[in-house]
Formats: sequence, structure tokens, C-alpha cells
Amino acid sequence: MRYQEGSGSRVSGRLMVAAAIVLFALFQYFMSGQVNPVTGEKQYLGMSTEQEIALGLQSAPVMARQMGGEVSDNDPETRLVKLVGQRLAENSDARKSPYQYEFHLLKDPKTINAFALPGGQIFITRGLLSKLETEAELAGVLGHEIGHVVHRHGAEHMATGKLGQMLATAAGVATSSDGGSQNSQMVAQMVNQMVQMRYGRKDELESDEYGVRYMVQSGYDPRGMLRVMQVLAEASQGSRQPEILASHPHPEARFEVLKDLLQKEFPDGIPSELTQGRRLQ
Repeated sequence: MRYQEGSGSRVSGRLMVAAAIVLFALFQYFMSGQVNPVTGEKQYLGMSTEQEIALGLQSAPVMARQMGGEVSDNDPETRLVKLVGQRLAENSDARKSPYQYEFHLLKDPKTINAFALPGGQIFITRGLLSKLETEAELAGVLGHEIGHVVHRHGAEHMATGKLGQMLATAAGVATSSDGGSQNSQMVAQMVNQMVQMRYGRKDELESDEYGVRYMVQSGYDPRGMLRVMQVLAEASQGSRQPEILASHPHPEARFEVLKDLLQKEFPDGIPSELTQGRRLQ
């Protein structure tokens, strides 16, 4: 009988510790709330804008080396990427953000990818650029990545990742025996995955929508973004899945969402003054 009481006491103690961890994690998370100056959305963030910029600048050379390094600034394709990127950053709502955007073309000719680091460092590979046919399509890719920066998705993931880790720790404490168990580790991992899983698709579709908005504000025909989805869908039919699809929803689904968005925003058709720009191929 005394053994059972002692066992119950240990369980009760573990639950109290787990509850304390959960309360601290939630308090810390909700205290990190800030209003985004561009979108007006309240977000829970894991770092300040200054920290985002510093992290992006520090990480940019490392990311570039992983994909063959950067193409020279004197290269015509690099100049085009920078020109289109700056046009988007300077002529859209993205200019209201505190970031100084920099656009990079990476040498990798095989990897089909584009990505953004926190703070405004944006990359596209030659592999993806070679698939694009017009300036508007390039604007669609870069506008999408600017959307990630403006929405501070990286900082959001830092906050949710930290919350997930602490909740996973709490779950592990609550379900562990004296020596720990494989079961408690599985529970902890599942909690962490569930906390973060809902952000991926939302982030991508959000960036698609804002990418289209930035294209229109900068004078580009937003149908260029639809063509980007077709490019990605065609590339995914090969034996090697594009790297960009590892973290993005299926392009066919994004295409349908974007098509509905354009029909809603432009019920009378795309304005004639919006341009596809120069041809790239």
C-alpha cells in the first residue's frame, strides 16, 4: 500500500512539473505578440526585426554555398533578378516593411528552387530561372518570397518551434517513468509535430496571395503567377521532384486558389496596363 502511495505521489509531481512548463511556454509565446506594420495582423514571433535581418545576413553566404554559390553581379541574369526584385520591393506595400531586400541568383542549374531568409535575403536558382519564360513569371516567384519576408513566417516558426519544444518536454515529463520510456518520446514528438503542422500550407497560400498583390502594384500581369504553378507542376512530373515542392503545397492546388483569387479581384478581366514584361527565353 505504501508503494502505491509513493507511486501516485511521483505521478502527481510529474504532472505538476509538466503543467508548470506548459503554463510558462504559453505565457512566453503569447507575450511575444506583435502587430505586423504591413498586414495589420497580430503575430507571435520568436525574434525582433533586427534579429531577423542579422540572421538573414549571417545565413545568406552559407545558403549560397550549398547551391554552388552566387552568380556574378555582372551577369545579365543576375541583373535581371535584382531589377525585378527591387521593382517589386519599391513599388508595392512591401516597402512599408523595415527590411532592405537583396536578391540573389544561385549557380545551381539543376535544383528548381527559390527561398527567402528572415530579414529580406531572397534567392532563386538558375535551375528555376531557366524554366521561366517572362519577366512577370520571375516577378511571381520573387513576389511570393517577398510575401514570406513581409509576413515574418520565419520568426513565426521560431516562436511556434520553441513552443512546440517546450510542450514536447512537458509531454515527456508527464508520461515518463523514472527511467524514461520510448513511449514518452513518441508522445513528445507527436505534440511538437501537431503544433507546427498547420503552418505550412497557410504560409504558402498567404505568400501566393501577397505575391500577386505586389505584382499588380508593380505593374506586372498576375497571370504570370499562374504560369509559375504550371512550371512547377510540369517539373514535378519528372523523376526528380523539385526541391521547392518539398516545402510547398501541390502547385495544382495553388493554381486553383490563385485562379479563383484573380477572378474575384478582376471580375472584368486583367487590366491591359499590367504587363508580362520582357521574354526571358
